[in-house]
Amino acid sequence: MTVRRFCVEGIVQGVGFRPFVYRTASTLGLDGWVANVNGHVEGEVAGPPHAIDEFAVRLRADAPALARVRRVRLTGEAAQPAYGPGFQVRHSAPAGADTAPREIPPDAAICGACLAELRDPRDRRHRYPFINCTDCGPRATIIEDLPYDRIRTTMRRFPLCARCAAEYADPADRRFHAEPVACPVCGPRVAWEDLRGEEALRAAVETVAAGGIVALKGIGGYQLVCDAGDPAAVSELRRRKRRPTKPFAVMVRDLPAAARLARVGSGEEQALASLERPVVLLARRRPSGADPLAQEIHPGLTSVGLFLPTTGLHHLLLDDLARPLVVTSGNLADEPIAVDDADARRALATVADGFLTHDRPVRSRYDDSVVQFTGRTRITVRRARGLAPAALPLATGAPVAGVGAQLKHTFTLAADGRAHLGPHLGDLGDATAHDAFLASYAHLKRLTGIEPMALAHDLHPGYLSTRWAKAQSLRLVPVQHHHAHVAACAAEHGVHGPFLGVAYDGLGLGDDGTLWGGEILVADLSGYRRVGRFATAPLPGGDAAVRHPSRTALGQLYGAETLGTPHPYPWLTRPFTDRLDPAEVAGVRAMVARDVNCPRASSAGRLFDTVAALLGLCDRAGYEGEAAVLLEAAAGTERAAPLQQRVVRERGLWVYDSTTTLADLLRRRLDGEPVPRLAAAFHLTLGIVTAELVGRAVAEGAPRTVCLGGGCFVNRRLLTEVKRRLRAQGLRVLVGGQVPVGDGGVSFGQAAVAGARLAGKG
Repeated sequence: MTVRRFCVEGIVQGVGFRPFVYRTASTLGLDGWVANVNGHVEGEVAGPPHAIDEFAVRLRADAPALARVRRVRLTGEAAQPAYGPGFQVRHSAPAGADTAPREIPPDAAICGACLAELRDPRDRRHRYPFINCTDCGPRATIIEDLPYDRIRTTMRRFPLCARCAAEYADPADRRFHAEPVACPVCGPRVAWEDLRGEEALRAAVETVAAGGIVALKGIGGYQLVCDAGDPAAVSELRRRKRRPTKPFAVMVRDLPAAARLARVGSGEEQALASLERPVVLLARRRPSGADPLAQEIHPGLTSVGLFLPTTGLHHLLLDDLARPLVVTSGNLADEPIAVDDADARRALATVADGFLTHDRPVRSRYDDSVVQFTGRTRITVRRARGLAPAALPLATGAPVAGVGAQLKHTFTLAADGRAHLGPHLGDLGDATAHDAFLASYAHLKRLTGIEPMALAHDLHPGYLSTRWAKAQSLRLVPVQHHHAHVAACAAEHGVHGPFLGVAYDGLGLGDDGTLWGGEILVADLSGYRRVGRFATAPLPGGDAAVRHPSRTALGQLYGAETLGTPHPYPWLTRPFTDRLDPAEVAGVRAMVARDVNCPRASSAGRLFDTVAALLGLCDRAGYEGEAAVLLEAAAGTERAAPLQQRVVRERGLWVYDSTTTLADLLRRRLDGEPVPRLAAAFHLTLGIVTAELVGRAVAEGAPRTVCLGGGCFVNRRLLTEVKRRLRAQGLRVLVGGQVPVGDGGVSFGQAAVAGARLAGKG
């Protein structure tokens, strides 16, 4: 008989791994034990050598669906076993000074077996909202500490009843060592004021059916729910939530329901039905009759965000109401989602008509993840519930942290070849969001065991994340915003050598003290060199221009960088300026002429804003990026000839002269060309310009691997056009998949840059 110790690292706690080990060892006739130790699984097996070898192979090959096995280690022969025949699951070992990587399982949506029980009148968990098993249910949102056991989760306050305890102890049961296991007798209960259980659920259903708004305590925090087909309810939710135009996500019962509302491809279908259950951005179908969705859900857009139920509670609501539901973050505009019951009642008292809550605490806030597809390319827009905080590969040894940007804030903890990209926390613009960041950062740092020796931060001194980093007694690694964008893409794809980065976004502080946003960089993970950019234009009012595309357009018209040519369009601007407030036009013109609060920016995102305003699509934005979203929607599937464009050499850089493009846009609009065709022409033009800027850089010796980054590449049409034209030049083109392409991925790029600089390599 051979006796071997084993250690399995990865996402192996909270995913049914110990029961899986038990069954595997028992099937192979091996004796021994298994236990959770810190953040991994350890054990011992005794038996024939060939059976132990097969055991090691199966640990990786046959692991449970929720597991992510990073490494299986078998040590040399151990002493004779100090246990009898058979295999056992031991109590977890207490946390110690172990240095093995710790990984945290994300939450998983309700599985098919649990859903069948939920709907089975003969099952003892029939209509029990908190049904779960080893294959599904809450994980990251309830974990208080590791090793992962019930006593270190928010389920510790719910002692198991005899029947649940029997399932928990039965190796043949799929709830064997399922830590969140519960039932109506011993588990959490829903509540609506003084009502409990079915009566509480009925009150919530009646409120939604009557056109009301319900604050629902979900798996990762509070959500606001209303009837997606009721225009009055959706409009009222917008008014109360102070969210005038930003699209709402819609939860539907199943895949056929999604397919009736939108065009669902194979990749999108897989994403919708996955255990991650993200919101998937989809193209709307034209309804054959009455539209089951209120137009107020996605005003002015031809796409909609759909997702399937994540919990038993969501399924019950959809089953009972038999209609799509708006399910959106339980917060006021730009604030973090509420997780604490008392805080939620204070924050949402003026929004919700009632609260469907429960008595299981939410330990960590996780909003819904958002993804979309461009062809077969999957883009992560928001990495949160179901995806975070699962580790991603990152070639860094020293422990570092990237503290992120200001908008769409995330942070990243990285060490030992892996990175934990924390959950989306919203815009880091006030004390509430900052407190949420600090709490989430401290908790994930403790769970992962990563104690950073350096903090990577943005160059912008006004970002709260930058100010916080500078207040810590740690080594600081300043990382330019757009370098972080393209480094995030490169690091995700394992590019360690030089590459060409294309970073298109709204704004980021450049190393020259000006605002960047349309950048071509020759880079590696440790540094970069700027080789191309968009022409600059003033932003009248500074940050205020971001929410006022008409002001951005006026800045372009009155003060854009001309690059050796006179402004080509004074006589073309009248149709645009004549519809604006004359006082505003005169004020902005004076600000630009006197250079008063008009920082200049080479921003692709602000150019999108300008074109949207010039075409009459968006003068004031209700949310960051709205003008660009409306411009993409206006383009639809339209085909058009490109607008004029010019790339010139200026002070050692290739520069896109946007005035030529805007003049042609205005001229063609005056000639009667329709707005959709001009919107399409602008997207095509940016693809041509990008290909030219990149082509000029490659001709001068730049690498032939191109990494795309920045929020502009959430635009499907732009991404498709850029990829097509760059690949036509024989270039390798990469874009983020697991890491958000926008500012939500900046922290990952910062961590990658910090790791490379600390290691002294590119």
